[in-house]
Amino acid sequence: MSPGDLDRALCGMEFPTDPNLIVGLDKADDAGVYKVTDDIAIIQTVDFFTPIVDDPYWFGQIAAANALSDVYAMGGVPKTAMNLVAFPIKEMDISVLRKIIQGGLDKMKEAGVVLVGGHSVEDKELKYGLSITGFIHPDRVLTKKDLKVGDCLILTKPLGTGIINTAIKGGLASKEIIKFVTGLMATLNRDAAEIMNDYPVHACTDITGFGLLGHLAEMVVDSNYGIEIWSEKIPVIPKALEYAGMGLVPAGAYKNREFRESMVDFAPSVDRLIQDIFFDPQTSGGLLICVNRESADDLVKSLKKKGINDAAVIGEVLSKPTGRIVVC
Repeated sequence: MSPGDLDRALCGMEFPTDPNLIVGLDKADDAGVYKVTDDIAIIQTVDFFTPIVDDPYWFGQIAAANALSDVYAMGGVPKTAMNLVAFPIKEMDISVLRKIIQGGLDKMKEAGVVLVGGHSVEDKELKYGLSITGFIHPDRVLTKKDLKVGDCLILTKPLGTGIINTAIKGGLASKEIIKFVTGLMATLNRDAAEIMNDYPVHACTDITGFGLLGHLAEMVVDSNYGIEIWSEKIPVIPKALEYAGMGLVPAGAYKNREFRESMVDFAPSVDRLIQDIFFDPQTSGGLLICVNRESADDLVKSLKKKGINDAAVIGEVLSKPTGRIVVC
């Protein structure tokens, strides 16, 4: 689904309300949050997609990591999961599905998550993902919108998975880069989430299908803030720039640009290929953390100490231009 399609589909609809709903559809965040008691709120999210790698086991790992990420982005801890499966049983051997589910199970075990059920349908196109429920204290929920002027923005994973995956589909990626990007997409954002909870973080999101600039746009749209991004500071997957120069930019990147480009001001020095990478749709991308300026460097050091080596401060929150992103 293209950026904005869901917004248009839901436009004008009246949704049920509840005083205990902390984050719902009206706030367009990474997950829904519902207050159960004064000390406990549940986080709910769901995500599934078609295979992006050939290996079914690794596809299961990546799909699970991607689904779990939304809970981490809200500052919560995932606890339970339900499988979502669409499988072409007449065209594919059941062993493929077993490998996918095993990959998902192993990633859930790594995250300390229990599989409690699921649903499957026969479909001509293979799809897999998870519905996740997590816990958080109602007063500690992180959303996309609670930015503070002067805060720094930290990105925890490099960009370029969409471009690399396009190269893989075209048979142009080396075994080394395939191994690297597969491991990157299968890596949980758990450690980053646990570390950021020890710092004065005001807002957070994860970088997925809308790309870096698409998700930044969600943070500042209709707000009293602007964002400045420093292009040379943003971590990028090795070879992504080369593949972009070969024209291996996925259609989703162009859709992301079309939807949000009007909110972005690029400095003349920012190359068009770099712009493509910033709009590139990511799968199981990193967290984008908005943290107090005085704590930003210490947070990056803590992330790197935990092995999150690509973590970097990539920009800051400004008082103006409001509702815009400046890339320099």
